[in-house]
Amino acid sequence: MATIETPTESLGIGEVADRTGLSVHALRFYEREGLLVGPVHRTAGGRRRYSPTDVDWLDICVRLRESGMPLGELKRFAELVRQGPGNEPERLRLLDTHQRRVEDQIRALEECRSVIARKVGVYAEHVARGTAAGLWDPTAPGD
Repeated sequence: MATIETPTESLGIGEVADRTGLSVHALRFYEREGLLVGPVHRTAGGRRRYSPTDVDWLDICVRLRESGMPLGELKRFAELVRQGPGNEPERLRLLDTHQRRVEDQIRALEECRSVIARKVGVYAEHVARGTAAGLWDPTAPGD
């Protein structure tokens, strides 16, 4: 059963979209997919109203998704949170697995950044000298 909150205690879907960076469509998707930890309250007219706790949770969801957490894992995490205390070890496993995945991605991106930085340095040097000598040229004979 949805409870009705007064406007001063809650935010409309547009306000939540602005605060979280999610589109209104994405917020509806999150609700449909069971990614929220509580029910979305409605006004007497049926409009969605979000609590500050909902916004805090959505901020966590946004960060987890932006960092690559699969939707299925995020759903499971939300389900565990909704269940309440007693399943913290499983929540920790999900978060720890995701943290390791993010750390692996960061290491890979740092390696990419290093390669790119070297190439930027090489190209900057050649551009400053006004020559392409020594740069890869697939159109040059013999390359």
